Amino acid sequence: MYYAANFRDFLNTVTETMEQEKDYLCELDRKLGDGDHGVTMSIGWQAIKKELAQQQDELDCSKLAILAGKTFLEAVGSSVGPLYATGFLRGAKAIKGKEALNDADLTAFWLAFMSGVKERGQAEVGEKTMIDTLEPARIALENAFAESGNFEEAFRVAVTAAEVGMISTIDLLSKRGRSSRLGDRSLGNQDPGATSAHLILTNFLVSLPESVLD
Repeated sequence: MYYAANFRDFLNTVTETMEQEKDYLCELDRKLGDGDHGVTMSIGWQAIKKELAQQQDELDCSKLAILAGKTFLEAVGSSVGPLYATGFLRGAKAIKGKEALNDADLTAFWLAFMSGVKERGQAEVGEKTMIDTLEPARIALENAFAESGNFEEAFRVAVTAAEVGMISTIDLLSKRGRSSRLGDRSLGNQDPGATSAHLILTNFLVSLPESVLD
């Protein structure tokens, strides 16, 4: 089973990772946008970490997801803010009121999370955005879990699909946001949003407790 303490550890781990990868994400973004994606992600996740510290006694996983979504939105407020906020809020709804999550619950959370981001952003695969990471992951997770019924196995497949999607953005033309103005100059550069989305999924996989992996 997966508990609030595990979810809290995951969120804090992502915060550390975003801090470590801040410069790299900014470097990617300088080739396509404002060059501040790493800073934006750092600000948003640091805010989540700060709020989590004030909610040490919260045992409801869905409430922690709501906290993460609302806090990220308030801290960031840029285009990525509403996307991840929607993801967390949709995920929270899928596990509403639960203090312990089984394999089906974890799958439901992530399917809702990734679907929520896609619906809010209204982007499609091939447009050089985070959806090139998240949508292949969503499809892979849904199919793999339907086949195996094992979340850890299915999520591992999803993370692999996410990585392939992330790398695919190198050869895509930007069709969304500021980078769409670059035209052919956007080719050859990996999308920073797709990269940070992959980091989030990877962190969840590596932070799964032994009780879930077993």
